[in-house]
Amino acid sequence: MNNTENLIQTIKERFDYESAKQVLKEKYEAKMLFALDGGMWCANTELITILSMFTDETIVIVDTYGNPCRVNRENLLHDAKERFQEQMNAWLHEYNEVSRQR
Repeated sequence: MNNTENLIQTIKERFDYESAKQVLKEKYEAKMLFALDGGMWCANTELITILSMFTDETIVIVDTYGNPCRVNRENLLHDAKERFQEQMNAWLHEYNEVSRQR
């Protein structure tokens, strides 16, 4: 292979890697969604932080679709943390697999 072919191959591999990373991101962001207490929630750092700030048993917050919902704060926080960590661990595992294939 000459230098041009090597460069083309490197660019293709890099593009495939970036494409695979984007697919993984979208896949695991979709898996962060869950329903609870009449709302649809995204288990992300923003939701976990908001729920951690309060101490009341029930609070009213806005769900993913912009609807206000009265929720049991502790139940929602527990489910959000559990889903977040579960999906982040799976995402990291798949990301490491993609990185090794490079």
